[in-house]
Amino acid sequence: MAITLLIITGILWSTGGFIIKLIPWPPIAITGLRSGFATIIIYLYSRPKNLKFSKYTWIGGLFYTLMVICFVQANKMTTAGNVILIQYAAPVYVALFSYSFLGEKSTLLDWLSIIVIFFGLGCFFIDDISLSQYEGNLLAVLSGFGFAGLVLTMRKEKSTRPIDSVLLGNLITFLLCIPFYFHGVTTQLKLWLLISFLGLVQLGTAYILFSIAIKYISAIDAIIFPVIEPIFSPVLAYLFIGEHMSYLSIVGGLIILFGVAGRALIQNSQL
Repeated sequence: MAITLLIITGILWSTGGFIIKLIPWPPIAITGLRSGFATIIIYLYSRPKNLKFSKYTWIGGLFYTLMVICFVQANKMTTAGNVILIQYAAPVYVALFSYSFLGEKSTLLDWLSIIVIFFGLGCFFIDDISLSQYEGNLLAVLSGFGFAGLVLTMRKEKSTRPIDSVLLGNLITFLLCIPFYFHGVTTQLKLWLLISFLGLVQLGTAYILFSIAIKYISAIDAIIFPVIEPIFSPVLAYLFIGEHMSYLSIVGGLIILFGVAGRALIQNSQL
């Protein structure tokens, strides 16, 4: 059940790419307003009795803010292939720190899965990789580090309220981005419907599902199974806005799908 929730989470995350392209607003404004809507639905779901969060919740919230802000900025400064490939180094960070931080030891299967995923991502974005845009690449690294830190801290809070890190992170992001809401944000109903979908569904609902799943699986599983996000994102972009995929992209996507599915089958056979 947890793996199914993670796969649904990855699919929901993947809708963000083409929808963001349909909104002609400044990226930081989109980031903040999306987080504002996400804050609402997550608050209605979690109903925290007070705002006295644990230190790990605060740490997770800050990692979340780092992840979303750096991700959007990186996409403005370097190629999409750079950003997604560098950000999805996050499973390596989780594998390296899971044992010392959580007491969860990474297995040979974990590392083999990471290798397969990286190979697939490399094929998927090989035409879009550039090493020359250093600032954007650095922001993508920070985004991946934030993603890994969020997963680790949410897993640390598995017996309490892991969703609170996401609630707090979205609130912080919304508040930090307030100065950007007054430049370039328009009033068209269609655009507000799109941004509300990004916040309420693509981000809010997805992280609610993620917070439920992370209580029952390891941190490395929590970050590997949603890796189908970079596969579905260009597929949806092709279907809705006509962006084409190369043959290498299709091959890379299939490699990742087989890697993730194979991992799940091997894990189930060991139960």
